[in-house]
Amino acid sequence: MKLVRGILVALLPVALAACGVETAGTAATAAAVKKQEIEQGKNAMRDAQVKIDAAAKKVEASAAASDSSEK
Repeated sequence: MKLVRGILVALLPVALAACGVETAGTAATAAAVKKQEIEQGKNAMRDAQVKIDAAAKKVEASAAASDSSEK
């Protein structure tokens, strides 16, 4: 019985450490996923801004052409 208890006492720190490693690994994975999501969001925002700028230039050009044809 003492042998079994000794083995359990020896394995307890290993088991607890393994839980900590798994938790740290899970947190690191979640952080990496969030970082990727943020980068994708920034890229989408940048693409949208380019499209907005292009549309604004078209509107300005159309307005300028309309003004010059009215004169």
